[in-house]
Amino acid sequence: MTRLVTVEVRVSLKPKALDPEGETVKRALHRLGYEEVEDVRTAKIYRIELDIDDEEEAVELVDEMCRRLLANPVVEDYEIEVVK
Repeated sequence: MTRLVTVEVRVSLKPKALDPEGETVKRALHRLGYEEVEDVRTAKIYRIELDIDDEEEAVELVDEMCRRLLANPVVEDYEIEVVK
């Protein structure tokens, strides 16, 4: 019997990759008076619902999705978490 399994994927730039959006946000925060901000890094979160047999199978499938489409392994890392 299948059930809905919800998986979250967090895709973020690797530490050495440039993050122009993060730099823009950091400059804007400084202009607003938040001088304490040292760095801002951006990330994307995908929430995927799967109709599937088990959580392990869901994670394997989502990992494949990440490698094929959701993340660029050259400049991005990703984390997969089953949401309870």
